[in-house]
Amino acid sequence: MDLLYTLLSFIAFSLLGIFLLFCFITLTTILGKSIGDPDYAPVKGTVFNQLFYFNTLYDYLTEMVKTHPTFRLLAPDQSEVYTADPRNVEYILKTNFNKYSRGKYNQEILTDLFGEGIFAVDGDKWRQQRKLASYEFSTRVLRDFSCSVFRRNSAKLVRVISEFSHQGQVFDMQDMLMRCTLDSIFKVGFGTELNCMEGSSKEGGEFMKAFDESNALIYWRYVDPFWKLKRFLNIGCEATLKRNVKIIDDFVHGVINTRKAQLKLQKESNLKEDILSRFLIESEKDQKTMTDQYLRDIILNFMIAGKDTSANTLSWFFYMLCKNPLVEEKIVQEVRDVTCSHESDPSIDEFVAKITDDTLDKMHYLHAALTETLRLYPAVPSDGRAAEEADILPDGHKLKRGDGVYYLAYAMGRMCSIWGEDAEEFRPERWLNNGIFQPQSPFKFIAFHAGPRICLGKEFAYRQMKIVAMALLHFFKFKLANGTQNVTYKVMFTLHIDKGLPLSAIPRS
Repeated sequence: MDLLYTLLSFIAFSLLGIFLLFCFITLTTILGKSIGDPDYAPVKGTVFNQLFYFNTLYDYLTEMVKTHPTFRLLAPDQSEVYTADPRNVEYILKTNFNKYSRGKYNQEILTDLFGEGIFAVDGDKWRQQRKLASYEFSTRVLRDFSCSVFRRNSAKLVRVISEFSHQGQVFDMQDMLMRCTLDSIFKVGFGTELNCMEGSSKEGGEFMKAFDESNALIYWRYVDPFWKLKRFLNIGCEATLKRNVKIIDDFVHGVINTRKAQLKLQKESNLKEDILSRFLIESEKDQKTMTDQYLRDIILNFMIAGKDTSANTLSWFFYMLCKNPLVEEKIVQEVRDVTCSHESDPSIDEFVAKITDDTLDKMHYLHAALTETLRLYPAVPSDGRAAEEADILPDGHKLKRGDGVYYLAYAMGRMCSIWGEDAEEFRPERWLNNGIFQPQSPFKFIAFHAGPRICLGKEFAYRQMKIVAMALLHFFKFKLANGTQNVTYKVMFTLHIDKGLPLSAIPRS
């Protein structure tokens, strides 16, 4: 016991010493960073501010940019610049694209989970993945295959929720949507039936849990000054992360090997519908670069784009409909009008069969409501780049080489200077002109990124979200389990609802 106490005391004093040293370095750095120099963005604190306000981080940053649209938090070796100015966003993501990269700081944090996938790399590897993915997402085969998968899994989700409804049970809508989109992205991405919605895939459930935990733990590194030491010692949250990444790796490599074996038996077929099959075919041309590990990284990055973004957005969408029943009724009426379902009482399978490309294109109000959800609750609430050389932003603020520049999608959606005095109101009508959806500048509405790195799966995501929303809203009216509940987010890369979204489903007559 005495030995254990001595060891714990040694570790505690060692960490305290490192912390004090870090504070000293930070203080000396601050004194040399020209706090009062008007050429640089105003300083609003150090990176420790993010730790103090971590549980409400995006709201804290929103309050900061309301008074200073561009500001700095100081770190020992760089500044972290935050901006909600659309001019700066356009400059970083488009006008001066080649001067900004993911940066070493971000890549060190991301690599253990995202590897060399498209979200974490720059240069030739990014261009290679972008080019191949751009081609794949433009093919009619993938579009038709994905829509078929989305319709089939939406019908499954309706049946699962019907069981909850018949039994009068409250269920976690966010969890059900995560399972639905995970099933869909595994079929579209890997050609694999995961069956998470039915709960029949134990491995799939473990994979989803490990992936979601890793998402949060990787983000925690941005505010944890000791994460590298913890990783080295394999203790605490870093030990948990390592275990989760192994679960993820084992599962994904198993899927890749299974798909390889299946493709050998399907050599005579030229129709390779899923994304992994197409990448595997491409890997045969360049086996040195396109290793199994590289394929793992590529596919895992597509998975977070296909699962988390759609499921999170739909979760916030149904939450907003529960808070805004008039909007819900307008969408339900649009669904009835476009599918002509008010003329009959179709079965689940008959109804989803009515959701065609032509039907989806006519759903302007639903499209506006989903976009309004993304404005207020963007799937990726904050993202950023690093300055490769000294530069001056359009708002006149200087950057030093290595400075991080983070654009705040969550905050920008709440800026009156961008969206008007009703910026914090949920109002789908702001996106409509005579009933027709009207897009806004991607540098103002940054939910799908912008510039050369704009999200390739934007239309893919909208198709999935619209099909799921139409199916669920046709058959059910949803209510919050606690009618006065105000939910909040969990701070991670993607904007999860903290502790889920408990709802009850009432069949529509």
